[in-house]
Amino acid sequence: MQYSVREIATAIEAEAVGDVDIVIHALSEPGDAGPDDLALASNPKYADALAKGAAQAALLWAGADWEALGLKAAILPRRPRYAMSRLTGMMDPGHSFGSGVHPSAVVDPSAQIGADVTVAPGAVIGPEAVIGDRTVIGPMCYVGWKARVGADGFLREHVSIGTGVQIGDRFMAQPGVRIGGDGFSFVTPEKSGVEAVRETLGEQGDTQAQSWSRIASLGAVVIGDDVEIGTNTAIDSGTIRPTRIGNRTKIDNLVHIGHNVVIGEDNLICGQVGLAGSVTVGNNVVMAGQVGVSDNLTIEDRVVLAAATKVMSSVRAGKVMLGYPSTEMDTQISMYKSQRRLPRVLREITEIKKAVFKSGDSD
Repeated sequence: MQYSVREIATAIEAEAVGDVDIVIHALSEPGDAGPDDLALASNPKYADALAKGAAQAALLWAGADWEALGLKAAILPRRPRYAMSRLTGMMDPGHSFGSGVHPSAVVDPSAQIGADVTVAPGAVIGPEAVIGDRTVIGPMCYVGWKARVGADGFLREHVSIGTGVQIGDRFMAQPGVRIGGDGFSFVTPEKSGVEAVRETLGEQGDTQAQSWSRIASLGAVVIGDDVEIGTNTAIDSGTIRPTRIGNRTKIDNLVHIGHNVVIGEDNLICGQVGLAGSVTVGNNVVMAGQVGVSDNLTIEDRVVLAAATKVMSSVRAGKVMLGYPSTEMDTQISMYKSQRRLPRVLREITEIKKAVFKSGDSD
């Protein structure tokens, strides 16, 4: 793909200066850029690296002195990182999955395939499945019985969409996503030791060892519009009602979302997060890497859960939480600082005790 500096600036709604007719063939980091590349130096700390490359044009920060940096042209967005989201989309060459239905794909005759759909080699579309217009089903993907994927979707390699799963428009799934597996739901004929522990917070009582009986998952998964899901993430079906993911929520790699979970809109869920069954998440929530949320809890709107936080009680709207068990971030930091001071405090107490006892002996 080739675009002039002017065309790129217009597309990302940024200011273009200098020789705006320079043609850009690719994006590059500043130190590696060639004369046909657009160097990405969106922060002053990257400016020195421009001298190591051969870029004629760069994406800089607002107000940058581009001529002093030896450039012939520059693009000056108001918010460079946001501009990157549009810029990289423009320059993305795609994955070359072809077009139409590949001869090696298996499409059930009862499936409904929209206009301009791509079904890549080895993919399987099950009975009564619905694939929306312009959606791409990548190699070795599976879309199950009565499942639906909306328009303009994009499933990378080895994505699995289970029976009855309903997905909105502009959905993106990275390789290895698994949606609609059964929830991890098992029960014993009589009260189990773990049930007793939950009630007593520590004692199993006189419960006996028993075998586990499986509870089937009948609820499937419902996903809204503009949702993106990262590599090897698994979303379990609900038991009776569906597991739900709201519009525009973005989910990273290696995330597990348990059965009956309800997630609202515009959430950001980072790598290795685990949400146990029946968790409810509001809107505009951010969960950093390795967050864990215990079952049947509610995380309200605009909550931020810092990395590795373990949530064991519901969280009210707007809170910023950290630690295990989670507390408000400022409290957790204060506790950590106090903990770091403990060795010094203990040494001081020891010295005080020695001084007191020595004083008593002299009397």
